Amino acid sequence: MELRRRQTSRWTLPLAKVVLLQCVAVSASHAVELNDIALTNQAPTPDSDSVDNELSQLNLDSYNPDDDEAGLDLYLDATLNGASAGLVHFYFRDDQLWASVAILQQLGFIIPPDSPEPIPLTSLPDLKIDYDARRQTVSLIAPLSILKLDSTILNTRTNKRPQPTASPGMLLNYNLYGNQNQNSAKNLSAYTELRAFNALGVISSTALTTANRPADSDSNSSNWNSRTVRLDTSWSKSFPDKLITVRAGDILTGALSWTRSTRLGGLQIGTNFDLQPYRSTTPLPSFFGSATLPSAVELYVNGLKQYSGNVPAGPFELNTAPSFSGAGNAQLVVTDALGQSTTLNFSLYDAHRLLQPGLSDWSLELGAVRENYGNHSFDYGSNIVASGTWRYGVSDRFTAETHAEVTNGLNNAGVGGTWILGSAGGILFVSLAGSKSQDQVGMQYSTSYSWNNRRFNIRASALGSSRDYRDVGTQYGSAPARRSEQISTGYSTQSFGRFGVSYNQVAQAQQETSQFASAYWSKSFGRRLSLSANYNHDINNSANNSASLSASLSLDRNISLSSSLQHANERNVFATDVSKSAPSAGGFGWRAQARHSLGNSANNKDSTGGLAELNYLGRYGQAQAGIRGNDGNYASYASARGALVKMGGGLFAARQINSGFAVVSTGGIANVPVLLQNTAIGTTNSRGLLLVSPLNAYQDNKIGIDPLELPADLRIDKVSIEATPTDRAGILVAFGITPVRSASVILLDHDNQPLPLGSQVRQLTNKDVPSTVVGFDGEVYLDTLDAHNVLEVTMPSDEVCTVSFDYSKQGDEIPLIGPFICQETKK
Repeated sequence: MELRRRQTSRWTLPLAKVVLLQCVAVSASHAVELNDIALTNQAPTPDSDSVDNELSQLNLDSYNPDDDEAGLDLYLDATLNGASAGLVHFYFRDDQLWASVAILQQLGFIIPPDSPEPIPLTSLPDLKIDYDARRQTVSLIAPLSILKLDSTILNTRTNKRPQPTASPGMLLNYNLYGNQNQNSAKNLSAYTELRAFNALGVISSTALTTANRPADSDSNSSNWNSRTVRLDTSWSKSFPDKLITVRAGDILTGALSWTRSTRLGGLQIGTNFDLQPYRSTTPLPSFFGSATLPSAVELYVNGLKQYSGNVPAGPFELNTAPSFSGAGNAQLVVTDALGQSTTLNFSLYDAHRLLQPGLSDWSLELGAVRENYGNHSFDYGSNIVASGTWRYGVSDRFTAETHAEVTNGLNNAGVGGTWILGSAGGILFVSLAGSKSQDQVGMQYSTSYSWNNRRFNIRASALGSSRDYRDVGTQYGSAPARRSEQISTGYSTQSFGRFGVSYNQVAQAQQETSQFASAYWSKSFGRRLSLSANYNHDINNSANNSASLSASLSLDRNISLSSSLQHANERNVFATDVSKSAPSAGGFGWRAQARHSLGNSANNKDSTGGLAELNYLGRYGQAQAGIRGNDGNYASYASARGALVKMGGGLFAARQINSGFAVVSTGGIANVPVLLQNTAIGTTNSRGLLLVSPLNAYQDNKIGIDPLELPADLRIDKVSIEATPTDRAGILVAFGITPVRSASVILLDHDNQPLPLGSQVRQLTNKDVPSTVVGFDGEVYLDTLDAHNVLEVTMPSDEVCTVSFDYSKQGDEIPLIGPFICQETKK
């Protein structure tokens, strides 16, 4: 305990007491002011009446400056651990400060229930007291062990839930490809997606059309072999608040790492975390600390700053979502108001496979198996299949999962779990499944372990199934792997690059076991040059071994150069490739390649080939054309892909659209500059429309217009709008822009003097418009003018006059017209 009192002169203290007591008598009702420094489990603050009652008992007339200081009531401006506590009632007796139990509890002190009344501050353990009698202040520094303060929550996690909308519209995505060889054989293909959408959901249908003409056909012949196959047709509707999506039509069943998806024609309902992209689904770390004084808090994860902020005195909790993968180290640095720093160390492990405690991820499917996908448009099995998948976050360190499939003659079910082993022990996964098909019972197991940090990673996995194990896919296709083992590890160094090795073994039913081993190395030299080497070894057949060495160099103007030496199938292949990618904003790109292959023991003939290609990325799509050849044989090819959109009263050509988009409307005003996330992306067409793509579905996308580039005679309601489209649908973003007839009009009285400042002006020809006032030099601004206008002006002297004039547009600027004489009508 420590009491530090600042001394004054012999006469200063008695004089200060007299003045203080007189002031207390005047302002007693305001004497006790406590901040919210202690917010929980505290005694109620005494009301002003009780404080006044205490002060009324003070005998101010009996005060004698020569008396001892015992029993003196003080109302001091107090601070506790650097935070203001307001004006607090203390007692000064026996040369020390005292306080009531209620006051100390309100300040946040932990007081035993049997404590005497009042309590000397010096009896509180390790409390530092700095009492300034002249300034009537007291500063208290208390250890947190004797305080009961609320914990400060610092939360950087966001769970925004924007309200998405979809406007009615239709869309056609297309991908066209064609080639022709030197013998005039031609091949054409077209992949298309037709999509319709509105607030009720999205209907989508994809198809593949192919056509080919043999080389021996007459050039004028129409001997084309063509066919069209429907791929997927479905309707989907999402409910973002519930994280649920419903699909009907062609669907894929939910699957886990140890199960297989199956194509069905039917109904699916399940969780869709993409509906709330701002939400984190994996367990996130929380960091706890305490500060005796107001302090600055900084969080570092693997040496990178992830958070900085301030906390008051007391315990605190920092909830944040640091960006790292695998094992990591966190340091929480707390620097108090005196500059003293304390560092807290934490070990972390991030696992994206886990779910937060209490969070579920599930799906249910019911339908018939889709057969001969890609070959037949409508081929479905006769048996009904039911499938279900469920994952649940049990704790921060364990997530359970299960999967089941049921169809005619088959039952399949299994369970699994994912654990984090300790604070940095890696991730362990185990599953076990069983099936029963026509009195045959089979089992499947799988397990895996992985661990990684910034430099090192290791993973091992194994899967095995008995001969009689079956799932739905087995009845319509191949059986699952009988056995599969994998192990891989890698290490990264700043000086020598990245190294890694792996081993894989796969045994399929009635097939020879395949065994492969591989090794790789890669290293970047600066920001331009990188080298890599790979080796793959087939343990069963060394003739399938392969190795490669490659180098890539980034040049200026978005040009890259790469060269490689590859050994495969007992042949050595040298290749050099130089290319320039098309800018994302639009423009041309190109590619050229040269390749030479040396003969092997089976074929001593060398081979030489290459290609030349030109591509263009534009606002309305992407096109590509090229020619390739090998040993005198050549072929030419071309492709185009893009989208057509019908929405918002307009028809648009665009790049392929696989996510959300918007149609911006400016009310028929053309050439309005449009911004996406404050970046210019185009101007509206002659109908005042512009298609903006892509947008992030279920997220806020800031779309704005540039008012500085617009004529002055336009009224703009908003300059930016947050657009939130649904997945694969469009949203109409309308900016209220209306042309106005505006002008600054000069008004004079009958003496050719400007009308008085502040005169009220009302348009008689447009009575719905509120009145305005005359400014300096008789000028008044009006933006609701007609071709012919009559104004009524009421001057401060209550004189009324009228003026009439005609208006004609004079360019895009606001004209200054007049002067006009205002004719007096009445008083």
